[in-house]
Amino acid sequence: MATVDRVLPWRRHQHATAEELTPLLTAYRKRRPKASVSLINRAYETACEAHRHQLRSSGESYINHPLAVARIVADIGLDEISLAAALLHDAVEDTEISLADVESGFGAEVAAIVDGVTKLERLQFDSKEAQQAATMRKMLVAMAKDLRVLIIKLADRLHNMRTIAAMPSEKQRRIAQETLDIYAPLAHRLGIQELRQQLEDLAFASLYPKRYAELDHLVATRTPEREVYLAKAIAEVRGRLAEVGIQAEVTGRGKHMWSIYEKMVQKGKEFDDIFDLVAVRVIVDSVKDCYAALGSIHGRYKPVVGRFKDYIAMPKFNLYQSLHTTVIGPGGKVIEVQIRTREMHQRAEWGVASHWAYKDESATNDIDWLNRIIDWQADISDPAAFMENLKTDLEQDEVFVFTPKGRVITLPVGSTCVDFAYAVHTEVGHACIGAKINGRLVALDHQLRSGDTCEIFTSKLESAAPSRDWLQFAVSPRARNKIKQWFSRERRVDMIEAGRDELTKEFRREGVAVQRAWKSEALRDEIDAAGYSDLDSLLAAIGEGHVSAHGFAQKLSRAYRTGDEDQVSSSVLNMRQSRRPRSSPGVHVEGLDDVLIRLSKCCTPVPGDEIIGFVTRGRGVSVHRADCANAESLMSEQAARLIEVEWDGDQTGALFRAGVEVIAFDRSKLLRDVANSLSEQHVNIVACSTHTGSDRVAKMRFEFEMADPSHLESVLRTIKTIDAVYDAYRLVPGKVD
Repeated sequence: MATVDRVLPWRRHQHATAEELTPLLTAYRKRRPKASVSLINRAYETACEAHRHQLRSSGESYINHPLAVARIVADIGLDEISLAAALLHDAVEDTEISLADVESGFGAEVAAIVDGVTKLERLQFDSKEAQQAATMRKMLVAMAKDLRVLIIKLADRLHNMRTIAAMPSEKQRRIAQETLDIYAPLAHRLGIQELRQQLEDLAFASLYPKRYAELDHLVATRTPEREVYLAKAIAEVRGRLAEVGIQAEVTGRGKHMWSIYEKMVQKGKEFDDIFDLVAVRVIVDSVKDCYAALGSIHGRYKPVVGRFKDYIAMPKFNLYQSLHTTVIGPGGKVIEVQIRTREMHQRAEWGVASHWAYKDESATNDIDWLNRIIDWQADISDPAAFMENLKTDLEQDEVFVFTPKGRVITLPVGSTCVDFAYAVHTEVGHACIGAKINGRLVALDHQLRSGDTCEIFTSKLESAAPSRDWLQFAVSPRARNKIKQWFSRERRVDMIEAGRDELTKEFRREGVAVQRAWKSEALRDEIDAAGYSDLDSLLAAIGEGHVSAHGFAQKLSRAYRTGDEDQVSSSVLNMRQSRRPRSSPGVHVEGLDDVLIRLSKCCTPVPGDEIIGFVTRGRGVSVHRADCANAESLMSEQAARLIEVEWDGDQTGALFRAGVEVIAFDRSKLLRDVANSLSEQHVNIVACSTHTGSDRVAKMRFEFEMADPSHLESVLRTIKTIDAVYDAYRLVPGKVD
C-alpha cells in the first residue's frame, strides 16, 4: 500500500501548475464566490501526483480527465467536497492510492463519494456483465446515501462520451449503448436535463453516425426559417404579458437531436411535424404569476384541448415543476408553452443538483424512484436480470396513485392494481384478491392513471398467494420480482407435492396402503437407505425427477413382503392377504357366506345407503344403491336376478368409495387446499377432475376411498370451510336428478 507521504504531495514537491486549475476555480467561484478552495487545491495536487505517469487513450495527460469532470461538477453548482471527490474519482481505481489514504487526507465524506464511483475491477467475476451489475449495485446503494455519487459519475460519463472517438470501435458501441440505456435515464431521473441531453446526443452520434449526420443537416437547413417564426412568437407573448403587468423572461426552447429522432421513430412522425413545433418558455417571479400568465396566454391564443398539465400542483418524480400548455399561435401554428418561476427553472435544468446550489441537501433525501430501485435490487441475484430490470425501471414514465388515506404511491406508467398492492407492502400484494378504483370494483389487471384512488382487498387466509398469471400484466420491477421470488420459494413445496402424488400412485399400483405407508418404519428405513434426510427431501427429489417413484415404491413393497408379520399387518393393506369372508366388503348376502361381492362403481354405495344386489354372470354379486338409475333398469328388465343384501355390522378392514363435487371461485392453490383437506380427513383420493368456466367458477370432482363412511358428512363440512368454496356435496354417479 502506498504510504501517506507518497500520496499527499502537498507535503512534497508540487508538480501541478496554477494555469491548469484556474478555469475550474473560476467556474466554482462563479456559483460560490465566498467559498473556500483549499480542499480543491489539495485534491488537484494529489490527483496530479497519482496520475503523473498515465495517459488516456487519446494520448493526452490523464489529469485532463479528472479536471474536466470536476469542471462539469462545478458548472452544475456542487460544493467543495464534490469537486475534491471529482478530482480524485479515478485515483483509487487506477493508482496506488487507497481509500484509507483518501479518507486520512480529505475526510470520510470525500472518501465515501470516491468509493461510490469506483468500479469493482479488483474482484473476480464470472463475466463482464456480472462485474457491470455489481458495480452498478454498489453505485446505487452509495447514491442512496449521497446523490453526489451519481452526479459525479454522470459527469465522468459525459467527459468519456466527449472523448469516445479515441476508444476501439467495439468499446465505443458498448459504452454508448450503456449511456443511452442507463446513464441518460439516470440524469433524467435526477432532473439534470443539460447532462441528459448531452449524453443522449453523444450516444446517438456514436451508435448511429449516418442517421445523426443526416438529421444534423436537416436541422441546420431548417433552423433559420424556424428562428424567424420563433422570434415573432416570443415578441407576441412578451408583449401580451407586459400588457397585463406581468414581468417575465420569454425565450425559445430548442429540441436536441435524440429527442427529434426518438419522436420520428416511436411516433412515426415526419421531421417537419416535429421540428416546426415551436416551444416557448416563460419565467416569472412567483407561483401566482405562473397562473396569471397562463390565463393571459389562453386569453390571447386558443388552447389545444387536452394538452394542459399542471406540474406545479403535482411535481414530477425528479422534482420538476411547470405549467404546460399548447396553443394555436400566430399564423395558425402550434406553440408549446412552459411557465415556471426562476427557482423552478433552476430545478428543471439541474434537478436535485440545484439543492446543493441553494445549500439544501435535505431536500434530496426522499426520492421515491431511487428508494424503489434500492428496494427491488436486493431481491435479484442474476446480473442480467438486474440490468434488464434497471433499464426497464429507468425508461418508464410514472403515474401517481393515492391510497384511501391519501398517501401517494408512485408507479411506472402502465401499472396495474397488482403493482399498487406490492408497492403498499409485499404481503398485501401476495394476498390481494380484488380492488376498487375511485369507488368502482375493477379487475386486478386494471391499469392505473394519475390521480386514481386505489383500494386493495386481501384474503385473510394464510394460504393466500399470488398467481402466475399476474406476471402477464404486472409492470413494476418490485411487483414482478416479488411474485417470481414467491414462486421460487414455493417451487420446493410444489415439487414435494408432485413427488407425493407420484409416489401415492405407485403405492396403489404396488398394493401398498397409502395412509399407513407414510407412517411406517419400512418407509423411514428406505428413505435412509436412499440417502435422504427426511421424507420431504425424498419427495422433492421425486418431484424433480431425480428419483423414480416406481422404483422406490417397488423397494418398499419388497421390504413389506420380506418383513415380519407384525410390520406387514401394521403397514400394508393387501386385499389378497387380508382374508375376510368373501361377503366382504361390508355387505352380507342372505343365505350365502362365500360369494364374491363388489360395490358398483356407477353409484358407489356406502353404509347407510339403501342397497340391492344383482347376480352377475361370473363376477358375483354387484351391489347398487336402491335409487341408482342402473338398478332401476335392472329391476324392470331382469328382476329374477335381483337378490336381497344388507350392510354387515362389522365393517373392519373394508374400504368404501365416495364421490364429491366442490364448487368454488377459482383462485391460486385452490386444488391443493381441497386435496390437502381431504388428506387430513384420512381419505385416499383415487380420481380427480377439475373445470373452470369463463365466469371463474371452478367445479372439482373427487373420488376417494374411506374406511368410515359415516365420516362423509364431516368431510363435506370441512371442505365447505375452505376459502372461496361455496358448496360441496356427495356425487351419486348413477342417480338422475
